[in-house]
Amino acid sequence: MFLNRTTDQRNNISGKKIAEIRKGMRISQRQLADLLCEKGLIVNKNAVQRIESGQRFLTDIELVVFSKVLKVSISELLSIGG
Repeated sequence: MFLNRTTDQRNNISGKKIAEIRKGMRISQRQLADLLCEKGLIVNKNAVQRIESGQRFLTDIELVVFSKVLKVSISELLSIGG
């Protein structure tokens, strides 16, 4: 049986890393949403919050834009436990 949640019941594995990088950049969720919108990914602060908290699934298209805006590799966003 295929499970589409992490062991801690999150809907994505990148949200924690996105939050960590965003905080390291010292920008708010709203500022991140604005940067994503500038790159063509239309999301608001609430969507960023839900992604970071693991409440929202993250598509591969969104993951690409997050990696560009945060200036990290997709592999880094997908890393587990590190």
